[in-house]
Parts: sequence; structure tokens; C-alpha cells
Amino acid sequence: MDPHRLKSIPLFADLSRHERAEIARWADEVDVPAGKHLVDQGDFAYEFFVIEDGHAEVTAGGKRLADLGAGEFFGEIALIEADRRTASVVALSPMTVIVMHARDFRAMEAEMPKVAERVQQKLRERVERS
Repeated sequence: MDPHRLKSIPLFADLSRHERAEIARWADEVDVPAGKHLVDQGDFAYEFFVIEDGHAEVTAGGKRLADLGAGEFFGEIALIEADRRTASVVALSPMTVIVMHARDFRAMEAEMPKVAERVQQKLRERVERS
């Protein structure tokens, strides 16, 4: 993954060049087609996703919860608070996502508390809304 591309993602924008290089080392950039199920409610969680381009729909229990777009992320709730996915996410358009596996997500949390705090804040906001 090219660390320069991370500068356009709000979650990573104010990190130093070195910190973005570390994130890039831990992450993969993946293109997915429209209609692809990125995560399914109830499945075990192994990844954290950041949307670089495209749109996705979030549902839980058959109810539409949100639409996500570029710069937004998902998958953190299951990695931080539970072992299983609390919602399903399906690509509404072709997408490019940044994917970080659980082991690398944990390394990021330990080594980059600024990023981890932003993820935790978003998690708290999502929990409060539900």
C-alpha cells in the first residue's frame, strides 16, 4: 500500500510521514465489486476496513443502519468489543478499501495511540447512536 494515499483518508491525514508508512506496512489495499459482502453479521471478526473509494450499506437484523463512503471505516466494533460482527456491510458500488487484519490492528493500537483513540471515539459514537 502506498503511504502517500493514506494522507487523503481523514483517519490518517494528520499522521507523520513515518506513521503513515507504518500503517501502509500493516495494511492492504483491495478493490471489491458492487454487491460484495465485506462482513456478515454474526461472523467472527478478523479485519478492520477503511473505505478509500466507493459506498457501502450497513445493516443489522435486516434493518438498514447507515451508508458509508470514502474516509469512513468499519469492523472496529468486533475487533475491540466482541469476537463477532455486529452488522453486515455490503458494497453498493465498486470500492477500494484499506484492510488491516486483527493482528496488525492491535499493533496499530499499541504503537499509534492517536489513531487508536480516533477509532475508539467513533466506536463510542456508534454505540451511543444504537
